Amino acid sequence: MFEFFSHPEKVLHLSSRVLGFGLFLLAVGVIGAYGYEGQLGLVTLVSMHAMTILGPTLLKVGYVMRLLAQYQLGKPAKRLLSAGA
Repeated sequence: MFEFFSHPEKVLHLSSRVLGFGLFLLAVGVIGAYGYEGQLGLVTLVSMHAMTILGPTLLKVGYVMRLLAQYQLGKPAKRLLSAGA
């Protein structure tokens, strides 16, 4: 398992999947929890609210994995703000 994380290309690919899955969970959770709250059962509604927590968590983990992989590949992430601002 640790050998997998020593290959930055594989980590970069995995981070893209984690980011996509996190975005999917967040979208489904928000739509289900706030769009269909009257039609869903309690267990399903609680699951949708849990997705609104797990989705952003996976987004953050995936983003950190992506930053680390890009750093190891020698491709620094684009800076959104200039250093002087």
